[in-house]
Parts: sequence; C-alpha cells; structure tokens
Amino acid sequence: QVQLVESGGGLVQPGGSLRLSCAASTNIFSVYAMGWYRQAPGEQRELVAVILSDGNTNYADSAKGRFTISRDNAKNTVDLQMNTLKPDDTAVYYCYCRRLGALPYWGKGTLVTVSS
Repeated sequence: QVQLVESGGGLVQPGGSLRLSCAASTNIFSVYAMGWYRQAPGEQRELVAVILSDGNTNYADSAKGRFTISRDNAKNTVDLQMNTLKPDDTAVYYCYCRRLGALPYWGKGTLVTVSS
C-alpha cells in the first residue's frame, strides 16, 4: 500500500498561480510514474501531467505551457506548478502513483477553484 497526501488546493483568481504538492509514503526513486489527474463536475477524470522515472513528462493539451510537474526523490514529493489559471481548471486534483505491473494508487484529492 502506498499513501498519497495532496496539499495546496484552494481558491485562486483567474490568471493566478497555485502549487500542488503530493507526499508519498514510499520512496519514489524507483516508481515508474507519478502524476496528477483532475475531475471537474460532470466530467470524467482526466490526465493533467505525469512524470516518469526517467524524468520524461507528459501533459494534457490544456496544461501545456502553463503547468509544470516536478519530482523530488529526496523528499518523496511530486509537485504541480499551475500558472495562468483559468476557470476551466476548476476541478478536484488527484495525485497518483504507479509501479510497473501494479494498479495505480490514488490520493484523496484536493479542490482547486479558479474564480473571481
């Protein structure tokens, strides 16, 4: 079992920035992939950003150029820096962790609301 704890969500105005952090209960140095998904009201959960063990990253088209995912293996954390936030970014953001040959683990989620 891997425990994931998200933090950093909250209310932010359009155009603002927010930094989400995910703390893992396991050493993430050898974890295949860690990342962030989000789920807006009435929508399916969708990929936002993923960082692989080799350092490669993948982003949703809506996040490219605005969001940056990073990993700190020493602290066992994965962060998501979100800039130029839009109302459409409003969602519950979920941290996830995946090892090769295993099902992913999910955090409880943190709510991000982009509104004036």
